[in-house]
Amino acid sequence: MPYLVRVLIALVLGSLMTTSCLYAENVSPAISVGTQELGLSAGYLIPHLLKGKKSKTEQSGLVFMPSWMMTLTDPIGDSWYRGQISFGAEMAYIQFQEPVLTHGVGFTPKIKYTFVALDRIRPYAEFAGGPFWTDLGGKIPEQSSQFNFILSGGFGVSYFLNNQVALNAGYRFQHISNAHTSRANVGLNSSLPFIGFSFYF
Repeated sequence: MPYLVRVLIALVLGSLMTTSCLYAENVSPAISVGTQELGLSAGYLIPHLLKGKKSKTEQSGLVFMPSWMMTLTDPIGDSWYRGQISFGAEMAYIQFQEPVLTHGVGFTPKIKYTFVALDRIRPYAEFAGGPFWTDLGGKIPEQSSQFNFILSGGFGVSYFLNNQVALNAGYRFQHISNAHTSRANVGLNSSLPFIGFSFYF
């Protein structure tokens, strides 16, 4: 866990160092259709054992999530729900540290709805899902195959330092399973708090 703290601190400090000017006044970022977003987030998996399920493995570990997205719409709506839709892709790398040291990597399409009513403080909701490979499969009773799928959904908030840089923090619920492509398919569920930063251009 101390390693994760060092990584997250480095992410935050790195984003601050690359910001040429931090505005003291309110900033209302101008994110238009076609704006691209490069992001990097990191978090830590916390096992989430659902009641009534047969899953007993408490998997945990570091997660790194580089992503690319493009804004598809101008702001939609006229009230608190006024926001923009973005679509892109994300890579998820997980280093499972419990129950055994293993790894996993996935590539997922991703969609995000960002609320824009609060100027530079922008809450968002997101969903991602796609194929996932891990050598954890076959080493725990819940999963018998290395090929799986990963689904995640959650919410977060972006704080824009200026028009090009934002700090992000949020939470995801994450599910990994093989979609019945092999016999053992109980699935693994986890909570994923994360922080990171994004560059817009």
